[in-house]
Amino acid sequence: MSKANDLGLRKIRRALISVSDKSGIVDFARELRRFDVEIISTGGTAGALRTAGVEVRDVSDVTGFPEMMDGRIKTLHPRIHGALLALRDNPEHQAAMSEHDIEPIDLVVVNLYPFQETVARRETTLEEAIEQIDIGGPAMIRSAAKNFRDVAVVVAPDMYEEVLQDLRRNDGALSLVFRKRLALGAFMATSQYDKAVERYLSNQVIPELEFQRAEQTSNASAQALPAVLNLAFDKISDLRYGENPHQVAAVYAVEDGPHGVVQSRVLSGKEMSFNNYVDADAAWQLVCEFEETVCAIIKHTNPCGVGLGGSTEEAYRRALACDPVSAFGGIVAFNRRLDEATARALTEIFTEVIIAPDYSDAALGILQTRKNLRVLRGEMPGINLEYKQISGGMLVQTHDAHKLGRNDLRVVTKRAPSDKEITDLLFAWIVCKHTKSNAIVYARDGQTVGVGAGQMSRVDSVKLGAMRAQLAVAGSVLASDAFFPFRDGIDEAAKHGITAVIQPGGSVKDAEVIAAADEHGLAMVFTGIRHFKH
Repeated sequence: MSKANDLGLRKIRRALISVSDKSGIVDFARELRRFDVEIISTGGTAGALRTAGVEVRDVSDVTGFPEMMDGRIKTLHPRIHGALLALRDNPEHQAAMSEHDIEPIDLVVVNLYPFQETVARRETTLEEAIEQIDIGGPAMIRSAAKNFRDVAVVVAPDMYEEVLQDLRRNDGALSLVFRKRLALGAFMATSQYDKAVERYLSNQVIPELEFQRAEQTSNASAQALPAVLNLAFDKISDLRYGENPHQVAAVYAVEDGPHGVVQSRVLSGKEMSFNNYVDADAAWQLVCEFEETVCAIIKHTNPCGVGLGGSTEEAYRRALACDPVSAFGGIVAFNRRLDEATARALTEIFTEVIIAPDYSDAALGILQTRKNLRVLRGEMPGINLEYKQISGGMLVQTHDAHKLGRNDLRVVTKRAPSDKEITDLLFAWIVCKHTKSNAIVYARDGQTVGVGAGQMSRVDSVKLGAMRAQLAVAGSVLASDAFFPFRDGIDEAAKHGITAVIQPGGSVKDAEVIAAADEHGLAMVFTGIRHFKH
């Protein structure tokens, strides 16, 4: 068996080059010419190659039509796509090529209009974005990739050298295995490109649907989500392992998506682990909810302490006081720049990850002395949709971005809360929103006192939060992420001396729960909003 038959070699005699990203294209074209490859090209690419002294044939000479409609029509022609799609060993295809004066093209070098880069600029208009939707490029890429038996397709400059190496190994031909790999990369490129266009246009359409919600039925909310969900992610890095050492894991970023913990810069310490990312995200999302200086200490995605302060050091020490035992090995997040005093305080106990928007030079220098401490500069989270994988599919929901204000509270007890109690209730409510259900948070003076999370019954969360409290519970307020189904939760909390309660309301036994609060002299407000976090 000959080498050509064994490897499925195809001699490269004609190449079509049309690229938006012209990096490396002149050198690549020069090397192709050394293999006596005829080069066909379009517009700006042809001009760049000619300027560099590379002999080029205009695509209009091949098609017999000039480029038109501001360049929208260049390569959409049978003499281009017939040259790519024709099977070389099919007599009927060869006869059609001969009849219509179609010469085969063996190599397509195309990268697409910079749509993603264009829409990443905030000032880009819809009209500008639409003009960057490539039509001819994806069509050529797909035609060439479909016919990988006879045609090679290259979609990125970083592939040029590998193509040249295969040409050198095979005396100006490319192997079938290599062409298959190029085709796979080509289909991946067009798929990601189409997904980027879909995401952009969805972001244009969804706000319009959201606007209609108020005047439509509750089913309108489902209309804001796509009928077909296409997601594209770029691998950032492999991880040592997943949640457990026997699991394989990697971290990916949403392609052209909103920023967040994944894009946060690791300034110091070991590489991030799977669990580090999960916990850091929980901590970072929590602190970014606050306008005041705040610190949150997270363990297994639940807050074991949150504190406000006049400085980041004060906020940290107040958060730590809530549960200093659980804070060991935790993730600590701040919404303000860290100073030297805070950094020194942070080194007093073992911490896995610290995330903040910035650090003073002195603070960073101190934290970097701890080799195992991961120090992250956070990127503000931008979350539109949330995803949760289940067996056989995916659950999708809009992000819980609800903000509660004083005017949203409905007093349901005989006693109304004081201004101070309202401030504490709103603080506890935010922390409760970021605590796993069933969630109960005790708080006082901008500091968590006790947290009960993830219990199967709400009254058990009430008991757990009080039992684990290291600070005095008496005089604190209580937040519940969902309604109290029975009065037992209120009775239990009252035993520990709380003064006020914030909860959604909506239980069939609301009257009994309110009566219990009145019996104990508590103030209670309803929010009408539930914050389950599973």
